[in-house]
Amino acid sequence: MQHRPLGRTGRAVSAIGLGTWQLGADWGAVDEADARAVLAASVEQGVTLFDTADVYGDGRSETIIGGFLADCPGHGITVATKMGRRMAQEPANYSPENFRAWTDRSRRNLGVDTLDLVQLHCPPTEVIEADATYDALDALVADGTIGAYGVSVETCAQALAAIARPHVTNVQIIVNPFRLKPLDEVLPAAAEAGVAIFARVPLASGLLSGKYTATTTFAGDDHRSFNRHGEAFDRGETFSGVDYETGLAAAAQLAAALPEGVSLPAASLAWGASRRGVTAVIPGARTVAQATGNAQAAALLEPGSGFDVEAFDTVVRDVYDRMLRADIHPLW
Repeated sequence: MQHRPLGRTGRAVSAIGLGTWQLGADWGAVDEADARAVLAASVEQGVTLFDTADVYGDGRSETIIGGFLADCPGHGITVATKMGRRMAQEPANYSPENFRAWTDRSRRNLGVDTLDLVQLHCPPTEVIEADATYDALDALVADGTIGAYGVSVETCAQALAAIARPHVTNVQIIVNPFRLKPLDEVLPAAAEAGVAIFARVPLASGLLSGKYTATTTFAGDDHRSFNRHGEAFDRGETFSGVDYETGLAAAAQLAAALPEGVSLPAASLAWGASRRGVTAVIPGARTVAQATGNAQAAALLEPGSGFDVEAFDTVVRDVYDRMLRADIHPLW
């Protein structure tokens, strides 16, 4: 497992991390024992980055992570949580008082005095552009409430605005073979500024798992059922905003281009982690097998793996241009 600098923090994190939205049971039920098994399997494979949020299961994901890490002294895990979606997405709610309340709750959930990294959770553009936002975050760093801060964003313009801020540690943005726009400006700007990039939704909500078909169904409480067209939150969070059937066809073409023994999810994760400027990809996992397979994709980054990531990149760009470009919202 490769480890890479987390911005200017002095920490290093694994090139493949673990996203834990699903451990909050927002992708269907996951019991606590299974959730802890996923965390353990990831750590066994060298994962040192867990990404969570205070709204994943209304704090359930944070609490499970906190309990797990309490049982693993000297674990070396960096926990990146997020805040800002416990109230309406209105700029007035992003106040120093609410930042304090939200981070205090996350500290209790995770069982720590200082949060490793806190990211604003896809806030309005006005919040990302406001000086007062960063003044409030700097105050939390100064008093030891948080160790560092970043911003999770929806659009490339938001990412560039956050990268321009001198104390931003990381930006989290959707990057996968179905979402290429960040490669044009965002990743080069982040690399130049020394800002880490977490590539979220790296498997396009499972479309790049190679397992789904036109007849696959999802539980009613799974966002892949109720948010395909942005009914509950930004459409880009579900299947990267791609039409499901179009995505299935595109995934099939990507899979057909792979050498024997290389799976589509492993290739997609290795491709994302190999893009210049990406610090870590953060796939989710609901089972030990998924967690293990995701982490083991790091082997494809090594010389002699038999996987030509740049040849795969050529296929990715061809499929994107032929099948997906018209389907992707221009703001993304």
